[in-house]
Amino acid sequence: MADNYDTLKLENQICFPLYACSKEIVRRYKPFLDELDLTYTQYIAMLVMWEHKQINVKNMGRLLFLDSGTLTPVLKKLEQKGYILRTRSSKDERMVIANITEKGEQLKGSAALVPQKVTQCVNLTKEEAELLYALLYKALDKGEDE
Repeated sequence: MADNYDTLKLENQICFPLYACSKEIVRRYKPFLDELDLTYTQYIAMLVMWEHKQINVKNMGRLLFLDSGTLTPVLKKLEQKGYILRTRSSKDERMVIANITEKGEQLKGSAALVPQKVTQCVNLTKEEAELLYALLYKALDKGEDE
């Protein structure tokens, strides 16, 4: 007879391997990001900055799945390091805009090898990694209009 509480077994939780894998992947990034003097959260914020050059902080939070309480200290630290500059929008003072600086743009060259280095630390083929990426983003898509 099946246990009525099988759904509560760790092995039956989709959240657990996602959580454990996330922690492990971030741990593997750490030595490469330490060389850049960036935390993982600072790194993903810089990924957005390198791509967009200028972005509304609220939109950055949406892209990174981070609330303002988490994102604001990260951006403050990146600003202290001279990588970004935050300003209030001239059209709407409530809106904060992040702009990449020349120093932040220069960091991009040093960071360019990080994805390749991490890929070598992950036991997935290119095809498996692409499938996992697609499945994770599918899981993140709630199918709701926000």
